[in-house]
Amino acid sequence: MQKSLRSALWAGAVVVVIVAATLPVVAASAAAACAPTWSASTVYVGGNTASYQGSNYRAKWWTQNENPATHSGQWDVWANEGACGGGTPTNPPTTPPTTPPTSPPTTPPPNPSGQKLVGYFAQWGVYARQYFVKNIVTSGSASKLTHILYAFGNTTGGQCTIGDSYADYDMAYTTANSVDGVADTWDAGALRGNFNQLRKLKRMYPNIKVIWSFGGWTWSDGFTQAAANPTGFANSCYNLLKDPRWSDVFDGIDVDWEYPNACGEGCDSSGPDAYNRVVSALRTRFGTNFLVTSAISADGSNGGKLDVADYASGIQKLSFVMPMTYDYYGAFSPSGPTAPHSPLYSYPGIPTQGFWSDAAIQKLKSKGVPANKMLLGIGFYGRGWTGVSQAAPGGGASGPAQGIEPGVQDYKVLKTQCPPTGQVGGTSYSYCGNNWWSYDTPQTIAGKMGYVRQQGLGGAFFWEFSGDTSNGELITAMKNNL
Repeated sequence: MQKSLRSALWAGAVVVVIVAATLPVVAASAAAACAPTWSASTVYVGGNTASYQGSNYRAKWWTQNENPATHSGQWDVWANEGACGGGTPTNPPTTPPTTPPTSPPTTPPPNPSGQKLVGYFAQWGVYARQYFVKNIVTSGSASKLTHILYAFGNTTGGQCTIGDSYADYDMAYTTANSVDGVADTWDAGALRGNFNQLRKLKRMYPNIKVIWSFGGWTWSDGFTQAAANPTGFANSCYNLLKDPRWSDVFDGIDVDWEYPNACGEGCDSSGPDAYNRVVSALRTRFGTNFLVTSAISADGSNGGKLDVADYASGIQKLSFVMPMTYDYYGAFSPSGPTAPHSPLYSYPGIPTQGFWSDAAIQKLKSKGVPANKMLLGIGFYGRGWTGVSQAAPGGGASGPAQGIEPGVQDYKVLKTQCPPTGQVGGTSYSYCGNNWWSYDTPQTIAGKMGYVRQQGLGGAFFWEFSGDTSNGELITAMKNNL
């Protein structure tokens, strides 16, 4: 992804999921008898139970050869249902429970719907855009979030490295732009920059988890070298995230590789299994209780990026996965045809088959990716052309419209500068003068969040905070409709 904006569409994900016999679902109950003994060779799917060393475990999603005793953390594949032994409870319930046991709530409580609302914070936004961690609070957005993705760390030489040391941990915040109104100090060893601001935010909102994302459009080249030595890569990432200066800031690591065994800004030919090897090494190094996530392609076309790399095996180890369901179309094709950059569904005349969000979600499901591991992506910006002579999609153009960069503009600007004039494919478009833009609005986001619920997805994510209004109306629309 370009440092100024995520280029998106092109990441890959998932090829092949194993077909094997699965066990029937065994309902768990308090003081239940032991379920059939866990077997390393058996494929389990969500809801299956197995016993191991005197305890029952319930599979959250597809798994094989993942020992329940060592893979039952909060974000891992197995849920520990408690001790078993064949006895009958002293006061058995008259009906078995209809939902699995849940953990006690934290304080303050997480998203009560249980769905994730994840947002990207761009490290470079503190410069020209003047968007600080403080703005997440003043917009009213902090209380609505479950996770923040900090973008980006670099992958120099196949290692996790700092992306921008000044923005990350050295920039001194004043009382005016600090999240808690306390200026940074120059005391020896004092942490400053975005990292310190995120630390302060987490103290104010302890339910928010912060994940450090590595790669993106510009900084993905090092993943090719990482795939040649996944263990070395994972060790470098561990050492960086666990640096004692900021080890309390990060709850997870994100792989934003654009794109394995395919081309993004550069091209990778490390093979279809490279993604899984990199993700597996990270999971092994960080353990089961640390978040490991990934942004992947949303190319739903036949033979496209979701078909050239085996993401399915890697996704098994992830806490959740984020198909980048935006940037399907834009003025990177300067003459058009005009088309909405983030269609949820196909529509008559769509330029490319498989280039819409539902196509990617259904392809991933067909490869065995559990719905509740997938998040739907929302762009807080529009893509547009100029020199357009028709209001409906499909028109020709003379080039990119003017914006924060050619062909790109924030939602907070477009909502008044070029308001929507129509909808297609579950998103909006607007025609003003000879400019044509497409972007999501609170109304189309409500429809997309309805899709998240209908499909049983794990939530939604967005790129990125600074494109929203000062009162966070897009984040509010996501939260209110999840």
